Amino acid sequence: MPRQLLLGQTLEFTGNPLVEGPDAARHRRHGAVLVDGGKIAAIADRDTLLARYPDVTITDLGQMLISPGFVDAHVHYPQTAMIASWGKRLIDWLNTYTFPEEAKFSSEPYAAEIAELYLDLILAHGTTTAASFCTIHPESLTAFFEAAAARDLRMVAGKTCMDRNAPDNLRDTAQSAYDDSKALIEAWHGRGRLTYAITPRFTPTSTLDQRAALGALWAEHPDCLMQTHLSEQKEEISWVRQLEPDAHDYLHTYERHGLVGPGSIMGHAIHLTEREIGRMAETGTGVAHCPTSNTFIGSGLCRVAALSERGIPVGLGTDTGGGSSFSMLRTMASAYEIAQMQGVALHPSALWWLATAGSAQVLRLDQKIGRLAVGQEADLIAIDLSSTPAIAQRAAQAETFWEQVFPTIMMGDDRAIAGVWIAGEAQHGKSYVNDP
Repeated sequence: MPRQLLLGQTLEFTGNPLVEGPDAARHRRHGAVLVDGGKIAAIADRDTLLARYPDVTITDLGQMLISPGFVDAHVHYPQTAMIASWGKRLIDWLNTYTFPEEAKFSSEPYAAEIAELYLDLILAHGTTTAASFCTIHPESLTAFFEAAAARDLRMVAGKTCMDRNAPDNLRDTAQSAYDDSKALIEAWHGRGRLTYAITPRFTPTSTLDQRAALGALWAEHPDCLMQTHLSEQKEEISWVRQLEPDAHDYLHTYERHGLVGPGSIMGHAIHLTEREIGRMAETGTGVAHCPTSNTFIGSGLCRVAALSERGIPVGLGTDTGGGSSFSMLRTMASAYEIAQMQGVALHPSALWWLATAGSAQVLRLDQKIGRLAVGQEADLIAIDLSSTPAIAQRAAQAETFWEQVFPTIMMGDDRAIAGVWIAGEAQHGKSYVNDP
């Protein structure tokens, strides 16, 4: 693969803007990124790198923003076909839409069809890594990882495990969940750019025995991730209390089985007790904030800024199909709106961090993806900051870089994604190869 130089605006992070403020982000109006061997080899001002590397292939993006690809920390790819389904509350929605759709994934051809469709959709929206729940069927995981591997994508996924409070055709057992997950780990984890996540759906659908088995499996394979759901809705929390009245709280139902700690990703985490927040901070347990889902299903308002200030890693998730969009731009906009309802105006730098470096940190992939930094894998996107007439007229009035970016966060969609590079290879969008 020949070396190439991408020219455009660039954005680097030296820290977490949620904690350190906007100064943790560095913007270059005339920046450049050198890609060599699928990785970022240099970042500097445009003129500096043009002089240093006169013989490389040049991609001039003009005033477009070069960014790491978006990282979606929480998604259900099997729910692609049922996104934007009218529903009531979480449990009704699961029973009405989710479980009937997930039952279809016993069919390998259907799983493969939806996996390909999902990856097409997210790449068009600039998402280059996602952490997905699959279904109880091993075929659903295999289909997703085969499709991702064929595209050389860095993806995270796990077979969803449920042995109670689910339809008969969507239940496994404690033993089969352990056996299937172990076999899938051995087949896929660390293969190419793939990471396995041990995946109990949530406490209401996983017995103590199943969570104990999956906790033991994670102890055997600590380099895997663990993903589940926590405190999404108040009715759900009451249900957990009824199912396991001896637990201190919802988090404890995972904690006592070894399912918290670095690499543990808790989807939603809205209605947390002080003890839960303290334990998550102490153990390095991460949160995937899913704002479009939280409003679509009426779950509540996650306290993103407060959790970050306590040292809890926080990333951003679309939660397809509980979430109502495949777009991380739309998800950033929803995160801003939810924070506003709590009296917090999240700075655009914090929103961009959540969708890139923050999510990568939650997935323990921050040494590989999520930032423009030397040595990071070159999963990159080009953002057109004037992608629609409405956005362009507002951006034209901007006096600062962040004023220019913010309209795209609030009103942008797949039209803003002008290009996608996976490990340095162009995947989607227009061609901008020309001389400076």
